[in-house]
Amino acid sequence: MKKQFLLVVLLVVSYTYSQSVNDYKAFIVPVKYDFLKGENQYRLNTLTKFNLNKAGFNSFYNNETIPVEFNDRCGLLYVDVVKENSFLTTKLYITMKDCNDKIIFQSAVGKSKEKEYQVAYTEALNEAFQSINNLQYKYSGQKIAKTESGSELEVSKPVSNPVARVETPVVSTPKIISKTDATLLYAQATANGYQLTDTTPKVIMKVFSTSNKGCYIAVKGDIQGVLILKNNEWFFEYYQNDQLWSEIIAVKF
Repeated sequence: MKKQFLLVVLLVVSYTYSQSVNDYKAFIVPVKYDFLKGENQYRLNTLTKFNLNKAGFNSFYNNETIPVEFNDRCGLLYVDVVKENSFLTTKLYITMKDCNDKIIFQSAVGKSKEKEYQVAYTEALNEAFQSINNLQYKYSGQKIAKTESGSELEVSKPVSNPVARVETPVVSTPKIISKTDATLLYAQATANGYQLTDTTPKVIMKVFSTSNKGCYIAVKGDIQGVLILKNNEWFFEYYQNDQLWSEIIAVKF
């Protein structure tokens, strides 16, 4: 009963916030979170940006040069990950604030009972992102005008154009790593997905479920990416030095 009540509250809150989030065209991710000691520690900032892009958001790090079309500070939302104090459980949630430090959206709390920080933070953040994915973000095209005090003046709607312009997205071509002698990995179910082990058994990779049964968020050592099913084969795809790599993984679920 308690879980059902919390679910209803989450859905109501998500719906309320989603109308505002859709009015912002880009999202800024910091390179360091306050509860961590270093920049991109445990690659959480990279994972945040990856999940935002996967959910359809335009996201940028706060230390990178962004395109001119996104230069309006009040047309952006500023993303942060916050850690809740908790004993034996890692709890994280995500906030999105406007240029006046007002919270426009706050995610549900993601939790993990894993002892290893890398795994615990990854699991908790991915769980927190589920409520962001549920927003089904789509930029409304509205421009928010603000006074110096931060109050909203008006919302101007774009003029519709009868001629639709179709832009072809730039798709990075992955470099495929094929291992003919790849060790067969075995999937062991976890609370949020699977851990893939060899015969030792040693955990080689951890994968986390998404809404697509053929796609998992994956962590292999200090590398984060996705495990996806293509042509009846599993591929671990990830970025390294701005290059997309695709590694064939032999796995038995």
